[in-house]
Amino acid sequence: MREVEPISVVDLFPQERRHLLELFSDLSEEDWEKPTVCQGWTVKDIGLHLLGDDLGYLSGKRDHFTNPFFTGREMHMWESLVQNINEANELWVKATRRISPLLLSDLLTLTGAQFYDSIKSLDQMTINGAVSWAGPNPAPTWLDTAREYTERWLHQQQIRDAINKPGLKERKFFHPVLDAFVRALPHTYRDVSVADTTVIQLMVTGEAGDTWYLVGEANGWSLYKDVELQPTTVVTMDQEICWRRFTKGISKEQARENTSIEGDIKLGEIMLDMVSIIA
Repeated sequence: MREVEPISVVDLFPQERRHLLELFSDLSEEDWEKPTVCQGWTVKDIGLHLLGDDLGYLSGKRDHFTNPFFTGREMHMWESLVQNINEANELWVKATRRISPLLLSDLLTLTGAQFYDSIKSLDQMTINGAVSWAGPNPAPTWLDTAREYTERWLHQQQIRDAINKPGLKERKFFHPVLDAFVRALPHTYRDVSVADTTVIQLMVTGEAGDTWYLVGEANGWSLYKDVELQPTTVVTMDQEICWRRFTKGISKEQARENTSIEGDIKLGEIMLDMVSIIA
């Protein structure tokens, strides 16, 4: 069996930011105010949120400054973690709506460059803190970096959806997102016990798609790129269904209608409950 490999995305950050800023440069006043899939947030609000992502990373992980908003708050249980982060994000967006679109783009240029400098200075193979949606254990830095990339790619897609300007779906931009999202599979199946070795094959179709194998044994679940065992269950979905479902952009019912599951149906359907973001 061949295990999954580290995800390399460091040099994609300046490219992603360039595409975002080019997109922003073409927006009309009406475009900035269009609603998005993020309830209550406009296109501009998501841009403000991305600015907050940059500042939060630079202040916290680069400068080791603790955000006072989280002082004394429960951040270990999943429900409280999500609630506290959502509250912090909402407070940030409300407080920064006075920023003009032009200034927002200027600030994202500044913070994007500093973010990239910080990310590329790290040893991606060292063990860092946990990536919460992938499990509670310390994770390698490359996974945390991939999580940061998925955050930026996802929000840019939400903006593009709102103004009907698709982009960043080329394999080099999109495949690392899918590869990062599926790292949540072992954690998703953590409470599913199996008596015998069980193999679930996930096939994601499309230009950016790929195949992964989730293997369950007595000691838990692990993710692989290749296995010699026959799959118990085969789950097949399109790349669009994949990223939208794993980020709660569509309902489980919508995803199920567009997903093929062969073999153990109930076992395969658990995959549609996976969430690869903090939400």
